[in-house]
Amino acid sequence: MQRIEADYLMETPEDPARVAAIMAGEQSSGTFTAIPGETEAVKARAAATVTRLAIVEETTAGPSLPSAGLALPPGTRFRRAQLTLSWPLATVGPSLPNLLATVAGNLFELKPVTGLRLLDIRLPPAFAEAYAGPRFGIAGTRRLAGVTGRPIIGTIVKPSVGLTPEETAALVAELCGAGIDFIKDDELQADGPLCPFEARVAAVMPVLHAAADRSGRMPMYAFNLTGEIEEMRRRHDTLLKHGASCMMASLNSVGLAGIIELARFGTLPLHAHRNGWGYLSRHPLLGWSYRAWHKIWRLAGVDHMHVNGIGNKFAESDESSLDSARACLEPLFPDKPCTVMPVFSSAQGPRQAPATYAALGSADLIVTAGGGIMAHPGGTAAGVTAMREAWQAALAGEALEAYARTRPALAAALERPA
Repeated sequence: MQRIEADYLMETPEDPARVAAIMAGEQSSGTFTAIPGETEAVKARAAATVTRLAIVEETTAGPSLPSAGLALPPGTRFRRAQLTLSWPLATVGPSLPNLLATVAGNLFELKPVTGLRLLDIRLPPAFAEAYAGPRFGIAGTRRLAGVTGRPIIGTIVKPSVGLTPEETAALVAELCGAGIDFIKDDELQADGPLCPFEARVAAVMPVLHAAADRSGRMPMYAFNLTGEIEEMRRRHDTLLKHGASCMMASLNSVGLAGIIELARFGTLPLHAHRNGWGYLSRHPLLGWSYRAWHKIWRLAGVDHMHVNGIGNKFAESDESSLDSARACLEPLFPDKPCTVMPVFSSAQGPRQAPATYAALGSADLIVTAGGGIMAHPGGTAAGVTAMREAWQAALAGEALEAYARTRPALAAALERPA
């Protein structure tokens, strides 16, 4: 395939076929009116085409999104259609930033479009050749974390902000003693005056190295180096100097070009946080599906991607979170899978393990539990043990309650209110 394809869900009060053609023109060789320069020869080599259009729903409930200047009398019928636009690769080239301008640009602002959601994208092999994709992915992450055959059990430094570097290191020491696999900074903590990045790394890394000396395995710590590109470069070098094994960045804060550059000069696994995802996705007829959005970041070079989790504290449904996780494990290209480790988070604990495993069908995931570990009545070590035991039960196909009968840490966790 030498064409770029994008699937959309579109709503309009006008003829959907006509509006789809407008979208194709706006995002390629055309404009709002016919111009002499758009010859048949130009269209043949550059124009986008509509390759699929199917009406899926009609409503008179009004527009999903406001559209200034669009006269809509009461009772106007709105049609929702799924459609596919296709572009020749030559119009964009294998460039992720310019791909975004094409598949997710001005078409969201077109007046007759009263709802638009990007559902999926399919890219030609030239993108796989142009971008390295994940440097570590699933296998490399498992190797560095020293975990095989089960999920990587992790947690988040809590309180999110407010701890000093020394207090952070003390908490990390407690978590290491509890047998944790993975720890991450909160997305709110990068280089604030209360806990400067370099001081935090200098305080935490000796604790991690000491844990490795005792057990032969160093827990992976994802230090949040989010910042401007040169700041991230300096922070990455700090991590290397201290022997760190993971870095973290906020995708929507750093931006696509920032992540591409970070992945290129970085030599550590890149833990990608999706904070801000709600403003791109929460309205069902605006923004992106995770399936489309996450592919951009996988190609850009991230190794772990957050997907929320079952029974989470946010507005996303369980099925949406699970579909996001499945998408992370699906190959992007036949010869270059670019698979990444899905990261389950948000109100996670032992109770979610069986349903998560049953729905995902894979143990290739990181599960991060804050309160689910640190609020265990028996303490942090018991919290880690309970999480690990819950996943042992899930992988063995045993009910949690039965498995907990001879496992006090898991039993105590299950006695807490759900």
